[in-house]
Amino acid sequence: MPTSKDVARLAGVSQSTVSYVMSGRRPISEKTRKRVEDAMAQLAFQPNAGARALASRRSQVIGLAIPFVPDLHMGSIMEFISVIAATARQSDYDILLVTDDEGPQGLERVVGQQLVDGLIIMQVEGDDARVPVIRKLPVPSVLIGIPEDSKGLECIDADFELAGAMCVEELAQLGHETVTLVDWQDAVVRRHVNYVKRFHRGVDKAAAATGTKVIKVPGRVTIAGMEKAVTKALKETNGIPAFIAPEAANQDLLVEALHNLGLVLGEDASVVVNCSDRIAERQRIPLTTIGFEPDEVSRRAVHRIVRDLTDTTSRAHEALELIRPVLKRRKSTIRLRPQR
Repeated sequence: MPTSKDVARLAGVSQSTVSYVMSGRRPISEKTRKRVEDAMAQLAFQPNAGARALASRRSQVIGLAIPFVPDLHMGSIMEFISVIAATARQSDYDILLVTDDEGPQGLERVVGQQLVDGLIIMQVEGDDARVPVIRKLPVPSVLIGIPEDSKGLECIDADFELAGAMCVEELAQLGHETVTLVDWQDAVVRRHVNYVKRFHRGVDKAAAATGTKVIKVPGRVTIAGMEKAVTKALKETNGIPAFIAPEAANQDLLVEALHNLGLVLGEDASVVVNCSDRIAERQRIPLTTIGFEPDEVSRRAVHRIVRDLTDTTSRAHEALELIRPVLKRRKSTIRLRPQR
């Protein structure tokens, strides 16, 4: 393996100059920097991460804190993780996954041992035990989600309140007078994550504004449970029923339950779900979706933490950014009245 000494010899500079080019700790002329970088490329030289961290006092690693709780929908979580990791690499950062095994102390450990330069926090609860620790840590943090007390924190998330309103308004415009909200599964609701409350708030506001009756049924983890919830909602619905399923874990269950009950999407019932375009378009009847834009939220979270790490003068002491959701109409919804 080539070493920094080999690079220095080929570039005709001292080994310390090579070190300064890699760490950025001292100004180096553009001509000399170019010779060193060309030598690195010619030798396929890869700086030792440990040595570079010692020299720069940076690990070039971002901690990604995710509590892996029971019933967590891993497909949705992986959408975030894959985009976060890819976006971080574009800025020369790696990702260290920090699970909830150690609780908030795990964040203190990875920061205290200088394993990470900053943190991205996911699955934020309303009263999240990690928040008091985050406030005290000497590294920047960006939260994907919003705790009840967000003062002094950088938060980014989809605009779930707007998403709830968009779903109800869409179905009301189609002519549905009654809408059934298939809620998040009990394990998620019990964690008091803020996005559930915000989605409910948007649904309730739009229902009041449009005169739409909303029936709320709990999310289920089995087909039998979903069929029971759907049957109950159908008894309280006049005319063609309409359903909203904002949790990806409920999408397959709801579609199969309606099929088992003899209802054809887009003919006997309208359905708006949260799932990826790829999944929505692969269905027998393509699904109308409300998208919470996980890719965009993930990219913006990484851009924020990288900006905080590379330009400390622009670091926000407090910020709240909401990404607009996207509703895409497909064939699982039916128009009951002419469009105005």
